[in-house]
Amino acid sequence: MKSIFNRLFLIATGLALFAACKKDEARVNFLGGTPPVLTASVTDSVPLSFANAAKTAIVLSWTNPNYQFNTGVSSMDVTYLVEIDTAGANFTNPNRKTISVSKDLSLSISVGDFNDYLLNQLVLAPGVVHNLEIRVSSMLTNNTVSMSSGVIKLNATPYAIPPKVPPPSSGNLFLVGSATSGGWNNPVPVPNQEFTQLSPTTYTITITLSGGQEYLFLPVNGSWSHKYAVKDKTVSGLSAGGDFGYDLSDNFPGPVANGTYKIDVDFQRGKFTVTKQ
Repeated sequence: MKSIFNRLFLIATGLALFAACKKDEARVNFLGGTPPVLTASVTDSVPLSFANAAKTAIVLSWTNPNYQFNTGVSSMDVTYLVEIDTAGANFTNPNRKTISVSKDLSLSISVGDFNDYLLNQLVLAPGVVHNLEIRVSSMLTNNTVSMSSGVIKLNATPYAIPPKVPPPSSGNLFLVGSATSGGWNNPVPVPNQEFTQLSPTTYTITITLSGGQEYLFLPVNGSWSHKYAVKDKTVSGLSAGGDFGYDLSDNFPGPVANGTYKIDVDFQRGKFTVTKQ
């Protein structure tokens, strides 16, 4: 009996060791890779001009990181993130431009798009030389492995362009909606629902808003003919700010909670922000 027990014990132990070996053989381990090497079609200054807006400003190219696993070179798709930022910000600037590229090893950017990145994303002044830094980071589909290239340093002078959203020609802007004390009554009560013009393309208002409601911007008090609105009010985080446009279909989503808020409107960039006071 004891002999049978010993045999069964040895068999069970052998099976356990075999299973453990099979598990080790099946485990996939990351062995490393090579950070992508980034190059650019220009070496000093990115040429920008309104006349050449449709032409190519810069072509960025990078090498494959060749992610290696114990099973061989990875066959998973690699996503690349191209970042454009101001020099010295070390890519921590919340306004830096990030472009996602799937699989491809290059990115061509037109003059118009590059200029737009500088003016409307990085919020840089036109007609002034700005020092820039560009890098690319590679990551696998599951985002568990990421490597960044070296930094390319360039400069560019953005040119002024018409506002992204046409500002009210009268220089007046009004707030209307269920989030306001005046509700959807139009004309709205002034001056408490009238914006202050800070420049030809920027307006601001500080006002008490009801939580969970909506609003619109009106260029003419008392008229529904035209309005400033958003394309899709269900976009996450839009109650705190985002893109807006002229005669779009959806109301601005108001903040969740009652309170006093400052609304800043930038027609040059086509963006608004809502800040709790």
